[in-house]
Amino acid sequence: MTADMKAPMGHVVCVVLSTAPSQQVADELAHALVESGVAACVNVVPGVRSHYRWEGRVQTDLECLIVIKTTRDRYEALESALRQRHPYEVPEIVALDVAAGWPPYLHWVVDSTAPVKKA
Repeated sequence: MTADMKAPMGHVVCVVLSTAPSQQVADELAHALVESGVAACVNVVPGVRSHYRWEGRVQTDLECLIVIKTTRDRYEALESALRQRHPYEVPEIVALDVAAGWPPYLHWVVDSTAPVKKA
């Protein structure tokens, strides 16, 4: 991997995965995360069938996958915002660091999630 495939110096871009019980909830979460500046972009993928153990039973549900792009610097704020708004008692919130990517896109993620400086 070359240095030019990384995010701007000092920044790590990450992809955060979550799920939601419906398209409406996923869209509301996505909009709130982008609007608040903790996410640069959120993809909502409907029709994900999830199999999981909850309260001692294996369950299956249709959900929407939420793919969130942010930076490691903004992860804590993103997690807090997601936990505050999410309807699940224990929502999936899993962050994966991006090892490489197209530099203009990585720069855009960093710029889009930078906290707004007040004058």
